[in-house]
Amino acid sequence: MSKMLLASIHDVGPRAEAQVDQLADLLGGLLGGMNFAMLVVPDHWGEAPLAANPAYQAKLRRWADQGVEMFVHGWFHKDLAQHSGMAAFKAKHMTASEGEFLGLTRAEAARRMADGRKLIEDIIGRETTGFIAPAWLYGEGAREALAESGFALAEDHMRVWRPATGETLARGPVVTWASRTKGRQLSSRFFAGLARLGLHGLDVARIAVHPGDTTVPALIDSIRATYGSFAARRRAGRYAELLAS
Repeated sequence: MSKMLLASIHDVGPRAEAQVDQLADLLGGLLGGMNFAMLVVPDHWGEAPLAANPAYQAKLRRWADQGVEMFVHGWFHKDLAQHSGMAAFKAKHMTASEGEFLGLTRAEAARRMADGRKLIEDIIGRETTGFIAPAWLYGEGAREALAESGFALAEDHMRVWRPATGETLARGPVVTWASRTKGRQLSSRFFAGLARLGLHGLDVARIAVHPGDTTVPALIDSIRATYGSFAARRRAGRYAELLAS
């Protein structure tokens, strides 16, 4: 398999419709087409239910028909669990109350995965590509549920794998940006700069963007530079290709 770039837009749904549209136009231009994935949230923070929005459902179908891969990205995205130990550290420092699947029981994680899959597959009229937990954070219950979920692919910060077997299909850090604070903006831009120098040796490079990125011009500049750097050296591919490699 030739070297490949996997691009993705997180937090897709009506709660951030304008920002997602902007990112879809941006990536489509940088990659020469709809060669990217969307991570769809069924009811972002309980404020934007896809089930009640036929106009956005039609938009998702159009994107899927154009070749965009669709992942289930949690259900609410919001994390309401009480954590302790390492999970509490991750919940506090790796995300801002967004790690929905970090503290769920196996049964609740399985329910939300199944409900999200059915909703999105009914909307787009085809199978979803896989499941990616909000903030790439999985608790023990979520990992157990995922292994039995029937999803073909899953992803975290450092790898893509087959949930049923645990087989790693791609390894290496996701390049992404954080808009929440000035410090996180600077650190994510710094890492993206390092990635443009040091990650071209990866067989599979993954670059992910979020709606909040559109609110910071310096992040958009960094996103343009980073996608441009990787797209010049490898083709934009599809996550599903990893299953055949």
